[in-house]
Amino acid sequence: MDLHYREYGQGTPLIIVHGLFGSADNWQSQANKISEYFRVIVVDVRNHGRSPWSDDFSYPIIVQDILALIKKLKLNSYYILGHSMGGKAAMHLTQIDGANIEGLIVVDMGIKMYEPHHQHILKGIHSIPLDQINRRSEANKFLMTQIDQAEIRQFLLKNLYWIEKGKLAWRMNVGVLEKEMSEILSAIPLKEVMVPTLFIRGEKSNYILDEDVVEIENYFPDSEIKTILNAGHWVHADAPDDFIDSLLSFCLR
Repeated sequence: MDLHYREYGQGTPLIIVHGLFGSADNWQSQANKISEYFRVIVVDVRNHGRSPWSDDFSYPIIVQDILALIKKLKLNSYYILGHSMGGKAAMHLTQIDGANIEGLIVVDMGIKMYEPHHQHILKGIHSIPLDQINRRSEANKFLMTQIDQAEIRQFLLKNLYWIEKGKLAWRMNVGVLEKEMSEILSAIPLKEVMVPTLFIRGEKSNYILDEDVVEIENYFPDSEIKTILNAGHWVHADAPDDFIDSLLSFCLR
């Protein structure tokens, strides 16, 4: 599949993979800053953003899509950064293409299987009658019935676009993503990877717990974990300066 992507700067390539329900657009601010040091390539995973839709969706398929883009761009070596679901995809990719990866950065995502926890988000998405509204503000009112956090609602609303005048549609393939949720929440395969790796977690997030650290180190022996204070799951948005400092300290050492 020919993925949509955005490119910033020049130098050593650094690929960014967004999380579930996200897109390359979510990383524009961070990509601009990182591009002062790297050639930043931010991809839209299939069924997200401006990339094509498909009924097939799994981490191995996401990895093959990214490898196809790497081949298209003729990248010999690169850094890979992934947030949340994108972090799982980046770990899968590193297990396959580790010899060509300078470093892996995983943002607020562990290696383990997670219990379902997106039910309220999916209920909010399904509550919006897209055939009856023509403004994002109206969509927000429906989301408010299911989702209390304003930042999550705004994150989701960025996925709405004008498919034609007066008609909104989702950029994300909600049906397929919901159907494959067990795959999205699955653990990564058991395989040791000797690529230098940085796990960045938010202090207020529960995605990487202290008791997860030993198992993470078994999979990624050459790894370190950085906790960003006063940040939740969207570390890069909650504490952008500390996030960029942590990333650059790792990549430029």
